[in-house]
Amino acid sequence: MVKISRRRFLTVAGMTAASAVLAPTLKNLAEKGEHVQSSGFGEIIPDPKGILDLPAGFQYKIVSRSGNKMSDRTFVPTNFDGMGVFKGANNTTILIRNHELSPDQTPAVTAPDDKKYNKASNGGTTTIVLDENLLVIDEFVSLAGTNRNCAGGPTPWGTWISSEEDTSPGHGYNFEVPTTAGIVTPAPLIDMGRFRHEAVAVDPSTGYIYQTEDQIDGCFYRFRPKENGNLIAGGTLEALVIDKMRYVDTSLNFPLSQPQKVSWIAVKEVNPKEDNIRYQSRAKGAATFRRGEGICWADGQLYFTCTNGGKAEVGQIFRYNPTKETIELFFESTSKEVLDYPDNLILAPFGDLIVCEDGKGEQLLVGITSEGKYYHFARNALNNAEFAGVGFSPDGGTMFVNIYSPGLTLAVQGNWRKPVNKNSMLAR
Repeated sequence: MVKISRRRFLTVAGMTAASAVLAPTLKNLAEKGEHVQSSGFGEIIPDPKGILDLPAGFQYKIVSRSGNKMSDRTFVPTNFDGMGVFKGANNTTILIRNHELSPDQTPAVTAPDDKKYNKASNGGTTTIVLDENLLVIDEFVSLAGTNRNCAGGPTPWGTWISSEEDTSPGHGYNFEVPTTAGIVTPAPLIDMGRFRHEAVAVDPSTGYIYQTEDQIDGCFYRFRPKENGNLIAGGTLEALVIDKMRYVDTSLNFPLSQPQKVSWIAVKEVNPKEDNIRYQSRAKGAATFRRGEGICWADGQLYFTCTNGGKAEVGQIFRYNPTKETIELFFESTSKEVLDYPDNLILAPFGDLIVCEDGKGEQLLVGITSEGKYYHFARNALNNAEFAGVGFSPDGGTMFVNIYSPGLTLAVQGNWRKPVNKNSMLAR
């Protein structure tokens, strides 16, 4: 029987990713909570293999799965989360992938105790090197001994920042992972703050790093490094304040499509014993964001999700403009049938925003066009685990995405409105 999704063509206007300008008609529809249908890449077709449903003309390949033996003779851990995509030498593509594992969860990131940040912790990252045909030529542990590595983000200088969503004693930090072979010596980036990190994005023009916090009463942070590209040297951590709405809770009754001027306040104690950076910040007027999660740099601006923000508590998407120093609510989901717990997101090379869902039912990859229309691009046909770690290859021809558990990294190719690699090894 063909699987019919009740959300297959349900779409909603709310933001424009590429042009960053809302058309008035779409803006009005969004304010009314009305839905705008978009065909996107076409109807999602059930996958006969029961893994990933895609539109016609698209195909996927599993490039890595939990439990497989890696080049370093350890086994791929589970709980695939955030992931960075990098250009390697000799036409290779490098993926650095988080594993959101607590000390009691297995299969774990395996490494000698002297290579682990905390020998009792099971989280970390693995690195995959793919040739031009998406065949694995190297796969290994690159960070070990950390807790609940949720998301993070790539840097303009070609490294991955892996973020701990955990504030148990000794944890709650970011760690930098290079694309070079081998396991890194873990070094917590203390000045970036000790809190429940979710994701980061770097402004390439300034080197400033923006951070989300996965708390129902979290804040939005900016880290200004002392030396651009040298994060271990330290810097200044700041929290965002909406000037005319000090202390505001942005999850309720926040105006849609109305840019608000912002400023930043310094965080005094960046490495507190207790998890209180958000309390320090809110006491000085910082805005509250309900479970800040995915963030990406796109066309000179930052887009980030609040997983269960909004009146319906099923998600919001904000846009921050660092040049104008404004923040704007672009979309607030009215129900899980519209957009269900948005998490990781990326601006695709063809100009659409691709958003991973992390809800409680079926999980979709949702596209947002430059006109502000929504469409459903892919469905997890395997289970109800979240999508995570979405990103595109340097040439724009391949989208990589994770299914969180049992742990699959997928490469998707097809008609991205541009030529694709004719030598693709992707299986239909």
